Amino acid sequence: MNLFSSATSAKAPAPLAERMRPQRLDEMVGQQHLLGAEGILRRLIEQDQLSSAIFWGPPGIGKTTLARVIAQTTKSHFVAFSAVLQGVKDIREVVAKAQQERNYYGRRTLLFIDEIHRFNKAQQDALLPWVENGDIILIGATTENPSFEVNSALLSRSRVFVLEPLDIDDIQKLIRRALSVTEGLGQLQLSIEDRAVEFLADQAHGDARVALNTLEVAAATAKNQTIRHADVATAMQRAPLLYDKGAEEHYNVISAFIKSMRGSDPDAAIYWLARMIEAGEDPLFIARRIVIFAAEDVGNADPRALQLAVAAQQAVHFIGLPEGRIPLAQAVTYLATAPKSNAAYMAIAEAQKEVRQSGALPVPFHLRNAPTGLMKDLGYGRDYQYAHDHKDSVVTQEHLPEALGGSKYYRPNQSGYEKTIRERLAWWAEQRNKKAGDL
Repeated sequence: MNLFSSATSAKAPAPLAERMRPQRLDEMVGQQHLLGAEGILRRLIEQDQLSSAIFWGPPGIGKTTLARVIAQTTKSHFVAFSAVLQGVKDIREVVAKAQQERNYYGRRTLLFIDEIHRFNKAQQDALLPWVENGDIILIGATTENPSFEVNSALLSRSRVFVLEPLDIDDIQKLIRRALSVTEGLGQLQLSIEDRAVEFLADQAHGDARVALNTLEVAAATAKNQTIRHADVATAMQRAPLLYDKGAEEHYNVISAFIKSMRGSDPDAAIYWLARMIEAGEDPLFIARRIVIFAAEDVGNADPRALQLAVAAQQAVHFIGLPEGRIPLAQAVTYLATAPKSNAAYMAIAEAQKEVRQSGALPVPFHLRNAPTGLMKDLGYGRDYQYAHDHKDSVVTQEHLPEALGGSKYYRPNQSGYEKTIRERLAWWAEQRNKKAGDL
């Protein structure tokens, strides 16, 4: 034994996020829409009916952990695979071992491919025969939209599950659990301020890995066996948000800020803006919320609102603070005094609900693109009415799928410019009815 072998024989403990990985379904936090008592994914796992799947969601929400739990629950051989570091040759080796597991031990292999979107088309195609014949159960994880990043052949053989960022309550549970169990930080017997838990859970932005890694650093630097707000803020390399002597959390202040603008109260809105600036809030965080508000709460009642909000965001990004407070103030007072409408927000919410209920309804033939002769022969694009060829650009054709003909999602109100839009839509409807009556 030499100096180096003895130094390396005592392995450093794994990071806290790794030590805290759940081992069973009941230990999983979040994803209740999939893993709750009536969740479709939970039922498939418990009934051992899960075939190949794609997990789509942001980092740090448990995609890898869930795949491991599935393998353990279904008693499958688990193989983790990186699309960044490994290729088709490595897949063949995995499949050869998987066939042995299946033939000799009657055990399936769950192949987990992280960042599957980084595989090119040829690499993804190489998986198809083994997925089809059952040699492997494929679970691919991606942060990108699989509709664009996973080829259609592989996508059609897999079920896509959308995983959501963990909410603040979920992150708080993970933090408190990590401080109480021996595999986490329980042996240190640390306490933590409620305010520190709330701050850490909020600033993790749904990423459990960020929360746990930050907690581990904060625990290492804490004094007097208590993790304080300042310890967490230092570990995150961000200043504490001292929002007043009552220690109101910043998300309460941002809520008051948004609701003041929505209530057309410029004085209250500018006060809450000042509170955030004085507390040291990230000005780009404020600017992002202003942009969202402009589209969600003002919308087409004043289309200039979004332009001004985006301009304010760009100005703040360009000049920073303290001068950045001036374009922020301009945008806030404009938005607070602008006419209000959430019709666009409600329209997309209602349309998304319809899409989830009715699925991918076929595009009407007259609206389909026809780049080839075969498509034209099949009727693609036939009977399409080109609006500019018609008087007042009014056409009578239906633009929704046949099953949804006549559905209304966007309902402009009588506020600001939306009153003009409402009148224009009514006039178009009248002209279409007249034209249809003449046909």
